[in-house]
Amino acid sequence: MIKSIGYTAKHSFNGLKPHEFEREDPKENEVAIDILFCGVCHSDIHQVKNNWSNTVYPCMPGHEVVGRVMSVGASVTRHKIGDMVGVGCMIDSCRNCEPCRSGEENYCEGPNSWLATYNGPIVPAKKSPDKSNHYGKDNTFGGYSTSLVVPEDFVLKIPSNLKPEVAAPILCAGVTTYSPLRHWGVKKGDKVGIIGFGGLGDIAAKLAIAMGAQVILFTSSEQKTTEAARLGAAVVLNEDLEEEETLRAHKASLDFMLSTIPEKTDLNPFIPLLKRNASLVVVGALEPLSSMDNMEIPGHRRSVGGFLIGSIAETQEVLDFCAEHNIGPDIQIIDMKDINDAYDKVENKEVRFRYVIDISSLKNSLAV
Repeated sequence: MIKSIGYTAKHSFNGLKPHEFEREDPKENEVAIDILFCGVCHSDIHQVKNNWSNTVYPCMPGHEVVGRVMSVGASVTRHKIGDMVGVGCMIDSCRNCEPCRSGEENYCEGPNSWLATYNGPIVPAKKSPDKSNHYGKDNTFGGYSTSLVVPEDFVLKIPSNLKPEVAAPILCAGVTTYSPLRHWGVKKGDKVGIIGFGGLGDIAAKLAIAMGAQVILFTSSEQKTTEAARLGAAVVLNEDLEEEETLRAHKASLDFMLSTIPEKTDLNPFIPLLKRNASLVVVGALEPLSSMDNMEIPGHRRSVGGFLIGSIAETQEVLDFCAEHNIGPDIQIIDMKDINDAYDKVENKEVRFRYVIDISSLKNSLAV
């Protein structure tokens, strides 16, 4: 057994607190990871507070995990001790359904869908009389901890020229935005709108620009104009879309739009900006959205869709893409003990881009 320490929430109304536990030693096909960094995702906050009504307590978040391999099972061939590796949102799937066989584990159609890095099966398990499920577990503990044990084919390689702390948010925020940009074929010369300029919007803009697209960022914060200019993107304030002149300037001009706002929002003002046959895709928000005005959609054969993270192959792809183009999320390193304050700042929109936890601060603060 691997003695470990992490931070968990025991109830939706409690903060995260230290929690000592043990990980099982790696099985034949598994890799044990000594965690160095873990990104803080807005979905961690949603999960801890049970905003989606599916949280399994105690809840130990963390699905943007980077660390070094400390031991491997007997049949592991993809990774070796000392390798810098990452783990994203998934640590297993049914492996037998059509999406899994096609390399799209993030759309697993097995009995419990994919197994999340924390909070257990992404779909509530259909319990058998002995309380077991497809994975033999009802909960999983994530990367707000000192160790993780994962099947080798769900472990990613971190490129040597990508800083591990920068790589961490790419494992969720990066692939969540890269995957739809890639799926909808964003290419050089396209005009792409990014709605929201927080953690997801930041990396989405950088990825689209690296793909050769012209990017327009839509934000409610005038203070973010300077940062957008630094990236080489234009900015439109959301409220300006109510002005006829602004709307006319951008109407039917965008090849693709990506909404990165992590909560319920009204997307109706953005739909007229799409060209004929263009799509607006929502990532980051998993709750019911405001009703769509269907007068604006069929007249130009526009589409509104959604996207759920990305596959394991796409996650490796975006890591390699970021390394090749020397891009990554803007981050702020924090100590583990400051996580509850970090959550408050994220919810109050007081933080710029992504927090990343230095797990050495957890190792140093408590004796394992």
